[in-house]
Amino acid sequence: MISLKTVKLPSVASFALLGAVAFAVSGCSDEKKAETKEIVRPVKVVEIAKDGETRALDYSGAVKARTEMNLGFRVAGKITERLVNIGDRVKPGDVLARIDSTDYQLAVKTAEANLAAAEKGVQTADLANKRAGQLFDKNVTPKSQLEQASLSYDQAVSTRDAAISSLDQAKNQVSYTDLKADQNGIVTAVSADTGQVVASGTPVVTVAVDGEKEVQIAVPENDIAEFKPRKTVKATFWSDDKLVLDGKVREVSGSADQQSRTFSVRVSLPNDQRVLLGMTATIEADVTNSDPSVAVPLSALAEKDGTKIVWVVDRDAATVHAREIHVGGFTGDGVNVTDGLKAGDLVVAAGTQFMTENLKVLVPGQQSASAEPAGTVQ
Repeated sequence: MISLKTVKLPSVASFALLGAVAFAVSGCSDEKKAETKEIVRPVKVVEIAKDGETRALDYSGAVKARTEMNLGFRVAGKITERLVNIGDRVKPGDVLARIDSTDYQLAVKTAEANLAAAEKGVQTADLANKRAGQLFDKNVTPKSQLEQASLSYDQAVSTRDAAISSLDQAKNQVSYTDLKADQNGIVTAVSADTGQVVASGTPVVTVAVDGEKEVQIAVPENDIAEFKPRKTVKATFWSDDKLVLDGKVREVSGSADQQSRTFSVRVSLPNDQRVLLGMTATIEADVTNSDPSVAVPLSALAEKDGTKIVWVVDRDAATVHAREIHVGGFTGDGVNVTDGLKAGDLVVAAGTQFMTENLKVLVPGQQSASAEPAGTVQ
């Protein structure tokens, strides 16, 4: 007889238990691997500049002619004709506009009539003076009559001279009814037009005189000390990146504008045909950083145990370390640090709340193949 031996097979519950244990062990292993990965946090940094190094000040402005003439009539009247438009080139003697000259021509006729009457008066006084002299020589009339006749003649001559001056003045008034250019240039603006009644001196046409061009910029008061007359600066132009000229500061305003609180600075440019009126230019001036204090952004400032600190990056180890500083004051650019930082230090500029001692960081421009970024600090 063949005896049958009973074999006890593992239950389904046992297989399930073994699977769970294996999964748990695997999970713990993965967790340990994750924990061993080094986290590197990208940061934004600022580098402390060295004393005596230069920094650049950039301000934008518009190209203008050094001399711009606001031309207006020297007499009042109604404009009857405008002969130029914006962009027209003019030369000395060109008529730009005219006003009604009727009244001034009538004044010339009146002056001519007055002069003719004055000439007759001189002739009459001359005859009377000569007759009085003859009678006095014959002892017919007293000397007083001779003196009176002589004074009348002198008065008539003075009246004639005044009439001549009045006539010349009236003729000048007629010539002033034509507005003429007196230098070579280009019309940049028209302020009055045909039919408008203008007073003496009212601007009618603006002419930019040919010759030297310049850039006018507005400089705030904290930088105006860096712009002195004859200082050499660099001018670049938005329309042409390759166009770079050396300019010189020609004029610095003595007072700030009441509205913008900025100072007007005019920079002379060398003669270059590529530079056109109205072009936008950027003036760059290099200045020396001689301030013993250094400035860091306000976002770089942190506090630890009641002490002001910043986080400084160790370039070699790529880690951050807290450093105590002394704050000299707050400015529009950030915080002035009088002690605790030196030239070349890399200071974390943002996200100081995420910093810890010896935290690995990734400085912009560097790459880490083995590090796992933790997200850029903004």
